[in-house]
Amino acid sequence: IGGQLAYEYAVAGTTKGLDSSTVQGVLTDPNFGSAPQAITVQAPPPSQYFYQLGSGPQTLGNVAGIDTVVFGPGITSDMISLGLGSLVLNIGTLTTALINAMKIAAQAANKKGIPVVLDACGAGSSKLRDSSCLKLLNEARIDVLKGNGSEIASISGRKVRTKGVDSTEVEADLKKIARDLSQKRRCVTVITGKEDLISDGKRILLVKNGHPFMSRIVGTGCMAASLIGAFCAVEKDYALAAASALACFEISSEIAAKKSAGPGSFKEEIYN
Repeated sequence: IGGQLAYEYAVAGTTKGLDSSTVQGVLTDPNFGSAPQAITVQAPPPSQYFYQLGSGPQTLGNVAGIDTVVFGPGITSDMISLGLGSLVLNIGTLTTALINAMKIAAQAANKKGIPVVLDACGAGSSKLRDSSCLKLLNEARIDVLKGNGSEIASISGRKVRTKGVDSTEVEADLKKIARDLSQKRRCVTVITGKEDLISDGKRILLVKNGHPFMSRIVGTGCMAASLIGAFCAVEKDYALAAASALACFEISSEIAAKKSAGPGSFKEEIYN
């Protein structure tokens, strides 16, 4: 219940309606303990740019005044307006309802020519995450697919195991995986790591920036996906947009690391 309250607060941006009576209503429901329960509040209107969960909105809020909006499971296709610059889907907080909402949002964005970025957060760590990624890839057009080595390898069909959202060693040619997956899915594939790989099925672009502190804090993957979405909103060469976004983010992390005593202050400085 605490997790659900926190999630709904993140979606709504307000604590209004999320009080003890809401929790009590769940606890006293006759189906409590035997069937899934949900606490729902209305998501904010889609008046700005992005669909994103996690650290993305805070990151983008510091970049050239970019505005973000977070939608929850109650999203409908008419919420995706032409005012969106791009749509970022992140499966980090995964529920069946949320995946269905992502599909609706992605299909609506496809119809309006809005680029869609999918962050395959945690793919390879469970069958639900793998099937959810494939559902989105099969039922909507994903323009940019982003993940670490084991996440992307898992989506490509390799037998790998992701530890939560952390990458594990992949005994395969990541450049080939990225190129082949891009050709198969007709999208740009981004594999993040010590050396980032970006492929559109023909080209391979490399980004060799960043700092070890990036792997010591939670949320850098969400931040990177959000910035890729921001760059895709203004650059139609999505491979170039993704590479530029990662270079921007990782050079920023290098600057932030010089001002940081450790991972804790690093996260503060990278927002700065």
